[in-house]
Amino acid sequence: MTQDIEQAFETLKRGTVEIYSEKELKEKLIDAQKKGRQLRIKLGMDPTAPDLHLGHTVVMRKLRQFQDLGHKAVLIIGDYTARIGDPTGQNTTRPVLSGEDIDKNAQTYFKQAEKILDTSKEKLEIRPNGEWLRDLDLAAIIKLCSSMTVARMLERDTFEQRYKKGDPISIHEFLYPLMQGYDSVMIESDVELGGTDQTFNNLAGRDLQRINAQQPQIVMTMPILAGLDGIEKMSKSKNNYIGVTDEPADMFGKIMSISDEMMENYFTLLTDVPEDKIAELIDSEKTHPKKAKALLAKDIIAQFYDSEAAQQAEAAFEQVFARRELPDDMPETVMAAEPTPLSRMIVSAGLAGSGGEAKRLVKQGGVSVNGEKMSDPTAQIAPESGMVIKVGKRKFAKVVVK
Repeated sequence: MTQDIEQAFETLKRGTVEIYSEKELKEKLIDAQKKGRQLRIKLGMDPTAPDLHLGHTVVMRKLRQFQDLGHKAVLIIGDYTARIGDPTGQNTTRPVLSGEDIDKNAQTYFKQAEKILDTSKEKLEIRPNGEWLRDLDLAAIIKLCSSMTVARMLERDTFEQRYKKGDPISIHEFLYPLMQGYDSVMIESDVELGGTDQTFNNLAGRDLQRINAQQPQIVMTMPILAGLDGIEKMSKSKNNYIGVTDEPADMFGKIMSISDEMMENYFTLLTDVPEDKIAELIDSEKTHPKKAKALLAKDIIAQFYDSEAAQQAEAAFEQVFARRELPDDMPETVMAAEPTPLSRMIVSAGLAGSGGEAKRLVKQGGVSVNGEKMSDPTAQIAPESGMVIKVGKRKFAKVVVK
């Protein structure tokens, strides 16, 4: 390989779990350079939820690397497959989303994806898979189903586990990997990216391309990013996530809360910091963990905002947590003077979404009023102007009495 192809390969290999296969990827890169053509790099996303978090960006950053090397990203919006629901990682059949919810989520995806991808026409193609899937007639679907056996389908972890437990598996769930693979055929993808939980689906694309006389796509899998707890995968439902649209101060605080052991993974998957520099940053004898996390936080914030926002987030963090001072830009909440239950005050201040959540936060010891930790969510509090309500480590509100 020429030196530039070798460097490109090493860049693309960083952070991956498996490449099916490395030899084929090198050959495609060489062939594309010789012929002066763009490789078509596929990433499928089902708009099953409106928000993206850093876990989603791991594969999107890899997609951007291909773009920066001159290739075309093909973002498949699964407006049709989302109606089935990907059974990956699910112990039960997923509920079917409405068309309205799918369209609304897809629009949100586009706006957030722009923070990561090159959106020029030369580098990005966006295709809803309903474009070809909704026109399949019964004969075409039966032909598609004939390309895979039930035994092969049951090799998939979630199906195997559910089958052994006697849990129901709906026939329509078997269609999901076939439809995802059919997407690869329709766009003639050269490479498909996905998390390790998508390996089965992505390899199905290779099989279907062979059957349809196409050169099989390379499959590159990326690790699943651990959430803030360091145990479960990052997920909004588990409340261990950092959202792409989180405010810089919130991003900074959340990243500073991760364990020292998680830093190497976050640096590798979420930044372009060179590997030798990462080794230096995670070595506590060379770099203090707090300093390393601050650098990690600023790098990530700068990607979604800018360097100035990253610096301001660090300064705010230092003011509130290192110096134990109150933030300058604390939001104000207007309240009446009469005594009010603490949980209701928290909701009124916008520090919790519901009374139930507010009560839980108080009972967990996460609420203080004027620096005094509160334990009774039903306690009657007489609001006073200047009173400060604090929830968790990063949420504040200053009371203004009418």
